[in-house]
Amino acid sequence: MGWQEEYQKKIVAPEKAVSVIKSGDRVCFTQGNEPLALGMALAGRLGEIENVLLCLRTPGRDFGWYDPVFEMSFKIEVGFPLPIVRQIIAERRCDLAIGGLGFIFTEEDRGPADVVMVEVSEPDSHGYCSFGASVWTKKTEIRRAKVAMAEVNKNLIRTYGDNYIHVDEIDYFVEHTPSGKAPGGTDLLGRKNVEAGEVEKKIAAYVAELIKDRDCLQVGVGSTSEWCCTLGTFESYKDLGWHSETTPRGIIPLIRKGIINSSRKNFKNGIAVATACGGGSKEDMDFVTMNPCFELHSAEWCLDSRNIAANDNMVAVNSAVSVDFAGQIAAESVGPRVISGAGGQTAFAIGSFLSNGGKFITVMPSTAGSGDKKISRIAPMLAEGTIVTVPRTISDYVITEYGIAHIKGKTQRQRALDLINIAHPDFRADLKKEAEKLYWP
Repeated sequence: MGWQEEYQKKIVAPEKAVSVIKSGDRVCFTQGNEPLALGMALAGRLGEIENVLLCLRTPGRDFGWYDPVFEMSFKIEVGFPLPIVRQIIAERRCDLAIGGLGFIFTEEDRGPADVVMVEVSEPDSHGYCSFGASVWTKKTEIRRAKVAMAEVNKNLIRTYGDNYIHVDEIDYFVEHTPSGKAPGGTDLLGRKNVEAGEVEKKIAAYVAELIKDRDCLQVGVGSTSEWCCTLGTFESYKDLGWHSETTPRGIIPLIRKGIINSSRKNFKNGIAVATACGGGSKEDMDFVTMNPCFELHSAEWCLDSRNIAANDNMVAVNSAVSVDFAGQIAAESVGPRVISGAGGQTAFAIGSFLSNGGKFITVMPSTAGSGDKKISRIAPMLAEGTIVTVPRTISDYVITEYGIAHIKGKTQRQRALDLINIAHPDFRADLKKEAEKLYWP
């Protein structure tokens, strides 16, 4: 039987596909867009099944199961705490997965999922489907799962790299449900497109001071770091490279202009690589489609610190919530209150640390809050319960709107003083007093 006949036999209604899910199963939605038809069909089984664990890697659509009434059938496990699930995290009505550097655990750690759900393109003439604008850990999860279900979206792009899977490896296919706008849909961080403020512009200008021709770049998702891609930070440089996790808005236009051409990369020479490239314009996506200068690979490959470090002059730019005097970088929580995930930040901190000529740049506004509730993001110590995303042993540059602190190789006293110099002026006197209590007799 050819793949075409096999494919036709595997196409079923969404309700038929999810009917194989049993009480007690673990059902994983891969990173990226959650398949709409499959999700709605599964939510429709409320009351028929119980104790089904839903593992939601990047929750962006609300199928109803965040409401307490759905607890009669479903338990929730969140991978990346996006805005749509922050409330149930705060209410402790779900569990939070803690991933490794490559986002996924081996079968020996946890065992294969009972069911994996993913969105794919139509098969090509050879029977291969694309994962579209993001690969993440989709192929790995499909191959480990007991049952793999795929929703076929004709609009997904194709790229070079490891962005494909054959119909043989999928158990059920369903037709995509177009939604216009998905219920509860958000961008990766749930943000609207707003204009950069003066703080972001100043930070982007400081980042530009640390860049040089031939650097290989990574820019992480974040309300501060991403602005560097659209505020001209990299415009005046030549022969820049790209090895990243995601591809924020503004990067593909730099590739189209030739500013980022990866021609000087010593690892994957001439090729920009990432595991995701969504969020750009139609022109950007058309440019990426089957363009050999751009490859999408798995998160396990892109976030392998050995691969990151294989790039000389690897410069990683990532956002943070807070940094303490010791140089510990927090990007996931304020105290025990979780507001984000590590993503690839720790992996790129390690990779850039090991890279020949590498830099790890942490960017953040100097304060959070406003008025009487304004606080300094530079603190003597992180608030109790705060998750440390990057340890002090590999922290490097920290930038606020007040300047650059280069803390790599510095003593704790030197770090404290350098960080106080880029804190908001309103807090510097008190911060200096706290530093003297901590580090001086």
